[in-house]
Amino acid sequence: MDRLDGLQLFVRVAECGSFSKAARAAGIGQPAVSKRIAALEARLGAQRLRRTSRGLSLTEAGQGLYESAVRLLGELDAAEARVGRGQASPAGRLRVAMSPAFGRMYVVPRLAEFLARFPGITVELDISERYVDLVEDGIDVAIRIGRLPDSSLIARRIGSMEAATVAAPRYLERFGEPATPAELERHAAVVFVFRGAPRPWEFAGPSGSLTILPKAVLSTNDAEHIRAAVRAGLGIGHAASWLFAGDLAAGTLRRILAAFTPPPYPISAVSPGGRLVPGKTKVFIDFLAGVCAAEPTLRLR
Repeated sequence: MDRLDGLQLFVRVAECGSFSKAARAAGIGQPAVSKRIAALEARLGAQRLRRTSRGLSLTEAGQGLYESAVRLLGELDAAEARVGRGQASPAGRLRVAMSPAFGRMYVVPRLAEFLARFPGITVELDISERYVDLVEDGIDVAIRIGRLPDSSLIARRIGSMEAATVAAPRYLERFGEPATPAELERHAAVVFVFRGAPRPWEFAGPSGSLTILPKAVLSTNDAEHIRAAVRAGLGIGHAASWLFAGDLAAGTLRRILAAFTPPPYPISAVSPGGRLVPGKTKVFIDFLAGVCAAEPTLRLR
């Protein structure tokens, strides 16, 4: 088995979360995928994928291999683009849609690295919390967080997002800390509005998933305003853990109801379907996968 092909297949399996989906995406049979991954694990001497009733997840060793493989494959794409094998390096305007907080915190700080690799590409960011129509709005790549509906879009899972319920210490000192999601009824909440409607909060209860729509003291369609309001002690927030990572590390916010955290949500890069993915789009999606792999709160799980 070619080592590069094995790494590419491993990345595909990790991002798809199952052998069958990876097999369909790669255009080969599922037994062949299982055999190649088993051979890869045997050669490396450690289990890289954990098989459970809910699907596949990365072991600690697998996480390290995934991050290294994403970087290696990204570097290979960049090298091929530079030498080209007689082909032109990816070039042109690339229109990318993403949420304001995600772009500002994770993509823009590393964008110089991408542009240095591909100087022929210019990036135009469409920043919004809404789900744009990729074809109608002329978008080449969009970052979507959450479960994707069936569509004609080409989707690649590049990371995972865990929800976190948080509050400022001064809010908890004043109003107390809820011990269960049901106790949120007695608390003020800062709620995200998506497509004109408040987004319910999801939790994992003893009997399965639990959905709650708390009483909003403030609602907004911007994630960074949620963070600012929670930091100001206006109420409890429930959003992506990456949004609050710095505050939780600094102690300006505290995580609550951690025992009720739901399973992670996928982070996907989507592009218009019905045609081959252009080179400029492919290398940017590889770049996004590297961004997620480098951040503990965004890594595939």
